[in-house]
Amino acid sequence: MPESHPRISSTATGTRLVAVLALEPIVGFDMTIPPMVLGSARDEHGNALYEVHVCGLNTGAIASSNGFAVIPEYGPELLARADVVIIPGTRVPGPRRHGTVTPELAAALATIRPGTRIVSICTGAFVLAAAGLLDGRRATTHWQFADGFRALYPQVQLDENLLFVQDGDVWTSAGLAAGIDLCLHMIRTDHGSAAANGAARYCVVPPWREGGQSQFIERHVPESGTDGTAPTRRWALHHLDRELDLNSLAAHAHMSVRTFTRRFKAETGMAPGAWILQQRVRHARHLLETTDLTVDEVARSAGMGTSASLRHHMRLELGVPPLTYRKTFRSTHETLERAR
Repeated sequence: MPESHPRISSTATGTRLVAVLALEPIVGFDMTIPPMVLGSARDEHGNALYEVHVCGLNTGAIASSNGFAVIPEYGPELLARADVVIIPGTRVPGPRRHGTVTPELAAALATIRPGTRIVSICTGAFVLAAAGLLDGRRATTHWQFADGFRALYPQVQLDENLLFVQDGDVWTSAGLAAGIDLCLHMIRTDHGSAAANGAARYCVVPPWREGGQSQFIERHVPESGTDGTAPTRRWALHHLDRELDLNSLAAHAHMSVRTFTRRFKAETGMAPGAWILQQRVRHARHLLETTDLTVDEVARSAGMGTSASLRHHMRLELGVPPLTYRKTFRSTHETLERAR
């Protein structure tokens, strides 16, 4: 490595090396999200959980779409070492307009090791798609560019209603600030809620945003009525231990089932049943981290019914059973709480 490059320190066990690949013209806001959010994540001893560096196809200045240039720390050689590769939003013409990548970009992406987590923010998804990394996968990007994305990449299962999508080792996020949501989700997945909440507090952002990208999509014909489903969602969060079927939710909102379902999905980007399940798993994780309740008690309190059901859904979403999750994240939560 040339002497002019900053030296990457040896990472401690559990610390992930993150390479942010800036492609000209880069969207400046998107590029700053991973260093800021992931760089804020700390373990119970105050050690950084991610080592984040920006790289380019070379080390020359990279023009942004926001009136300034960026000088990356590294060239593409960093990609071969990274545990996580993130491609922020970009207006690079090949992927954005023609569905192609240059030989230089293709060669750089080919150095990424198998099993590396590959992430896009906003229109960075165009780059992943052009490189064939999203073929047959679920993904998202900025809602404003969804039609153009589909025209170029029909083989990708695009859902522009979501803030982010995790499909195996390939993660994609929606436009701009959704990159913050994805990075916090990454911290939460890797290190638990306490670490993610700590990073969110430092960045002064909510640790989890309700709803999906669909709530930000322009609608030329506004929805009738102003009540929406938010009051019912708030009510449901306080009654997760109850049976929350579609009929009871619609009745609480004083809507027909059909109207409630339509409005709920328009506001959150999710079907009511999927949203309720998501909240129950999230509440179960919180209880496992912060209480001594048995797995059966956690399952009942979260409305999962039985420990078998809780185990099933936690394995589907997180890949680990409840007791393993508690053992992994409980001590971190307690240490961070004592440090406050």
